[in-house]
Amino acid sequence: MAQDSDSFAALFQESESKSVRRLKRGEKIKATIVGISGESIFLDSGGKSEGVLNAAELRNDENEITAVEGDTVEVYYLQSKNGEQLFTVSIGSGKNTEHLEEAFRSAIPVEGTVKEEIKGGFEITLGGSIRAFCPYSQMGLRRVEDAAAEYLEKKLNFLITRYEENGRNIVVSARAILEAEREEQREALKETLAEGQTVIGVITSIRDFGAFVDIGGVDGLVPISEIGWSRVENINDYYTVDQKISVLVKKLDWDSDRITLSIKETLDDPWDTAAANLSSGQIITGTVVRLAPFGAFVNLEPGVDGLVHISKLGKGRRINHPREVLEEGQELEVQVESVDTVEKRISLAPSDYESPEDDQKKEDMLVKDFQKNTQKKSGSFGTLGDLLQAKLAEKS
Repeated sequence: MAQDSDSFAALFQESESKSVRRLKRGEKIKATIVGISGESIFLDSGGKSEGVLNAAELRNDENEITAVEGDTVEVYYLQSKNGEQLFTVSIGSGKNTEHLEEAFRSAIPVEGTVKEEIKGGFEITLGGSIRAFCPYSQMGLRRVEDAAAEYLEKKLNFLITRYEENGRNIVVSARAILEAEREEQREALKETLAEGQTVIGVITSIRDFGAFVDIGGVDGLVPISEIGWSRVENINDYYTVDQKISVLVKKLDWDSDRITLSIKETLDDPWDTAAANLSSGQIITGTVVRLAPFGAFVNLEPGVDGLVHISKLGKGRRINHPREVLEEGQELEVQVESVDTVEKRISLAPSDYESPEDDQKKEDMLVKDFQKNTQKKSGSFGTLGDLLQAKLAEKS
């Protein structure tokens, strides 16, 4: 008996909590679909009375309802009528465009069709009969090259930003809807996104300094140095706008709204194979990819560059800049002097390069050879003048 009393008390308390719930017009809530009958979808909105949504609002192009009982939907409260709470996904998505003024005052989305490009923007039809205007700047988050091709005859959700003359002057914005959605996504990302995480994104813009990538609510920047392991001069040679890619989150700064991403870190590091394939003394042909005051960078394989120091260029002649003897794009046969796998540095020299130590060894060998020849001929080592003369003759 006591158990029945407890159950009755719990049910009464739940009923009371539902009955005191008051929704404001335009309030956005999450409701559960509890039934579908004809053109009505019944919702549990947490209130005492049942919520009703026009089924047309959840039909696709094939006229099929895209939800089932038990699904959760986001809806806006319109009003109570005949004991029912009326809801909408967006005004105009059903059969009529009633409550447009209420949509303006309560910031409820309205569905419209982009019908015609006119001066300054587009004519939007709400519910197939009511005309509205949307400026170019309010059509999307980003500027598009061919706005007509992008938007004409498309159905979009808008917010009414101006409602005047009893509905004869209506201005709408799709951008406001998108910005609100991105803000929600951004707040959700704050809870889940972490440095070192790899995510999928879409390239939204390419600049000289890097590429901006939308990772689901926020844009992050891939600096040009993080595009690939090889030196990249023009990002457009590798990627395009709207391309889907994997990126690694390198740095998160929510306060400054800056997210640094890397494409390079998601790719195999070519140094892993280069360290095994290259060795000191090895002769290899590479391509000069960059000239700097201190030397020339030579690409040995994709993503792996080595440096020829300026002191090793010019074949013994002193030069002021590598451009005096080399040019970018030129093939160059080089010898690997050393490979530093920790710092990822490769020291190179032209294959015909002779170091001062090599020159000294050659001179010493010439002197020894001359001494041997002189000793054979005269039994002596000869004079210093003879040695110098022979050395000069040998160089000639």
